[in-house]
Formats: sequence, structure tokens, C-alpha cells
Amino acid sequence: MSELTIDERCSLTRRIMSLLEGWNLGASDILVLLQLPATIKARNLSRYRDEECFPDDPQVNRRLSYLMRIEDALHTYFPRNPEMRHLWVKRANKQFNKRAPIAVMVEDGESGLISVLSHLDCTFAWDMTGSKAEYGKG
Repeated sequence: MSELTIDERCSLTRRIMSLLEGWNLGASDILVLLQLPATIKARNLSRYRDEECFPDDPQVNRRLSYLMRIEDALHTYFPRNPEMRHLWVKRANKQFNKRAPIAVMVEDGESGLISVLSHLDCTFAWDMTGSKAEYGKG
């Protein structure tokens, strides 16, 4: 994501903030989920809604990428029902031992983001297993 222009990065920042606020995440959960640098305090998150871009940090970029793919997968699952996109992440799910996907993402960190994305997007899970590389050799 380092190749993004400042305008693209700020647009991405607003998109992710809107997504996380749509999921009703509090500031402390947003900090945990994105693993923003320790210098950024919960009270300062509002600046990312309007004026500043998220830091260009490899760890933050990876998490932003996961969140964008999760958002896209939810659009595929619920193309005509935006309310269900927000509701799905908040409801207990058998796949995650009756935990809500948002809890999995916040509590389990990057592995939680990967678990949720793998559940929603089979192509991501396929790529993660290495099956894609093996399939091409057949």
C-alpha cells in the first residue's frame, strides 16, 4: 500500500474508519484492530475521519488490506442488504466457537482477521494453503 498517493491513502483511511464505525467499534478497539503506533491515542482517532491518513506502516497496511477484503466479501455475501453486512460481524458464529467475527478480529489480532477473511473469501483461504501454486503444477 506504500504505492498509494496521499489522496488515495486518505480516501482509504476514511473508508476504513467508516467501516469500523459502522460496526460500532469504539476507539480502543480500533486502535487494537489496526495496531496503530502507540503514539496515537484513542482521543486522536477523530482526526482520521476528516483530515489525516493512517500511517504508512507495513503492519497497519496489512491489516487495512485484510479489512478491505473483508468489506468486499461482505458486499458479495449481502449485495442488496447493507444492514446485514454490519449485523453479520456482530452476531455469534458457529465457525468462531459462537464468537462474533468482530470479537475474533479484535481479540485474536492478525490471525483473527485472517480467520474471518478466510471464512468469507474462499479464494483467500485457497491462496493461504498454497493450493493455488500446487494446482498450477498439475
